[in-house]
Amino acid sequence: MGTRLPVIFQAKQIIRRVILAPIATDVPKGHFAVYVGDNQTKKKRYIVPIAYLNQASFQQLLSKAEEEYGYHHPTGGLTIPCNEDLFINLTSKLNST
Repeated sequence: MGTRLPVIFQAKQIIRRVILAPIATDVPKGHFAVYVGDNQTKKKRYIVPIAYLNQASFQQLLSKAEEEYGYHHPTGGLTIPCNEDLFINLTSKLNST
C-alpha cells in the first residue's frame, strides 16, 4: 500500500500541470487531454475521464510517461509514450469496468 501513495501523488502533480496549462474549450469538466503515440508516430489527442487516475493500469502509463518525458514536456501536454492501439485497448477495458 505504501508504494501506491507516491504514484497517486505523482498523478495529482501531473493533473495540476494539465489544469494550470491553457485549457482547450473542448475538454469537458471531469476530463483531461492526453497525447498518445510512440516516438515514431504522430501523437493523437484523447480526452479521458479523471477517474482513470485511480486505475493501476493507467497509473503505469503515467509512470512510463514520467520516465520518458519527465514532468516538464516541451509541448505542454500530458504525453503518453505508448502504441495507440495499446492505449485504446486499455481505455476500452477501463470503460467496461
